[in-house]
Amino acid sequence: MNKNVLFWILAFVITVASAYYQRVTGPTYPLSGKIKLANEEIKYKLDRTHSGFSNQQVKLYVKDKNVSGNIFWKRYKTDDEWTKVEMIRRNDSLVAEMPAQPSAGKLMYKVSLNANGQEFSLSEQPVVIRFKGDVPLWILIPHVFFMFSSMLLSTRTGLEIFNDAVKAKKLMFVTLSFLLLGGFLFGPIVQKYAFGEFWTGVPFGYDLTDNKTLIALVGWIIAAVMFLKKKNEKFWITFAAVLMLVIFLIPHSILGSELDYKKLDKEKTKVENVK
Repeated sequence: MNKNVLFWILAFVITVASAYYQRVTGPTYPLSGKIKLANEEIKYKLDRTHSGFSNQQVKLYVKDKNVSGNIFWKRYKTDDEWTKVEMIRRNDSLVAEMPAQPSAGKLMYKVSLNANGQEFSLSEQPVVIRFKGDVPLWILIPHVFFMFSSMLLSTRTGLEIFNDAVKAKKLMFVTLSFLLLGGFLFGPIVQKYAFGEFWTGVPFGYDLTDNKTLIALVGWIIAAVMFLKKKNEKFWITFAAVLMLVIFLIPHSILGSELDYKKLDKEKTKVENVK
């Protein structure tokens, strides 16, 4: 097999594997499982992210009519009391809703099922769901494309530096271009639609998604400068490629945008007092 083709295949496999790991280990990936209840196996998927400003629906397929359920919810990181909502039966499903929240607002919720006088919880700990605004596909698709491509190109550049330095140089600049487009052109626009702010990383906040993108960019800028100065090019290209891989292995949306309900409540109180 041609070495060039082999390197592209290897880079693609590494990129897909890291992207999949990042996605499924993130705090917004649905919590799923199954339990045996009243001689029925009940499969469930509890959402941990909600797009748009509609209510969040919790729906379970439960065929046994003797099984009922409730959800309990409260705003995240508040002293609110738990609100209980009875699940309504619709044919072979149990359904309930939680209220819509502002962008970056979070709710904690628990789902319990009742059968033969016994109560069963679907999760040991409350599930946290984050609300966000809808992001138009014409913005989201280019963002995902350029970010995935920048990771692919980064890995490919790291492999090429040990084979052909001239080709690696070209790949390095394409990597930088794609990273800038995905992370610093379309990325902030996605963030604005989803959470109301263009940038919530350093120096304005601690959003890890923004910050890790910034770190990846800095790593590749350093590598480019060192390459142009011809100072230990292989080390710095390898460093930048490995740094980007490690960064993008960090689960997606960890330490992401989060609404401060206590601050929101204080602002509402001030407005009400003025009135």
